[in-house]
Amino acid sequence: MTDTIAILTGASRGIGAALARGLARPGTRLITLARRADPELAAHAQAQGADLEQIQVDLSDLQAAAQAAERIGAALPRDAGRYLLINNAGTVQPVAAAAALADGPAIAAAFNLNVSAVMLLTAHFVTAVQGLQADRRVLNISSGAGRNPNAGWGVYCATKAALDMYTRVLNQEQGAQGVRAVALAPGIVDTGMQETIRASDPASFPALAKFQEFHATGKLAAPAGVAARIVAYLDRDDFGTTEIDDIRNYD
Repeated sequence: MTDTIAILTGASRGIGAALARGLARPGTRLITLARRADPELAAHAQAQGADLEQIQVDLSDLQAAAQAAERIGAALPRDAGRYLLINNAGTVQPVAAAAALADGPAIAAAFNLNVSAVMLLTAHFVTAVQGLQADRRVLNISSGAGRNPNAGWGVYCATKAALDMYTRVLNQEQGAQGVRAVALAPGIVDTGMQETIRASDPASFPALAKFQEFHATGKLAAPAGVAARIVAYLDRDDFGTTEIDDIRNYD
C-alpha cells in the first residue's frame, strides 16, 4: 500500500541526497530525478521498505526535463493519500558581476534548472493530482539570495527570486484546489554548492571571504540535519501557512 508518493529533484548530491534518504520511508514511493543514479540510495530504500524509481536526467536541458515531467505526470498513481513534489535541484553558477554576465548559454542553463524545470515538473504534477481527495504539497527549495541581493550572484538571486514569486502565483491559482506550495530557504549548508562558492573569483564575488569564514569556523549546517528538518517541515499540519519560509525559523 503506497501512502505517499514523493518526487524529488537533485537527489544525487548535498541536501538532495540527504532528503532522498529521509523520504525513503515505509509506504513511500520515491521518484528521484538527477544526472546520475545512486546505488547506495537504492540499497537504503530497499532496507527501509520504500519503493524507489531513479530517473537520470539533466534538468538544465529543457527538452529532457519536459519529457521526464510528462512521463512522471502520466504514470502517477491516483490512489495515494499524499503527494509531494520537492523541487530541490539548482545551481549558483555563473558567478559574475552584472557587467560581466555575457555568457548566454550559461545564463540560460541556470534559468532552465532553477526556474523552468520547476515550472515544467509542477505543471505536470498539478495536472496529475487535480481533483484528488489527497494531501498535495509542493516544496520549492529557494534561498535567502532570492530575498537579499549579493554582488556577483545576479543570476542566482534572480532565479531564486523568480522561484519565490512563482510559488506565490501557484498558491493563488491552486490553493482553492487544495494544493499547497512553499518556497523554503535551507540556510547555509555544507554542500558542493558551497565548495563552488568558495572557489569563486573574489573580483566577481566580493563576499567570498565571508563564505570562506563560514567554512573555516564551522558555521555551515550539515546536509543530513537540514534534510531531517525539511522532512519534518513537509509533515507539518500547517504546511503552506507561510508560503515564503526559512527552515532556520524551525531550529
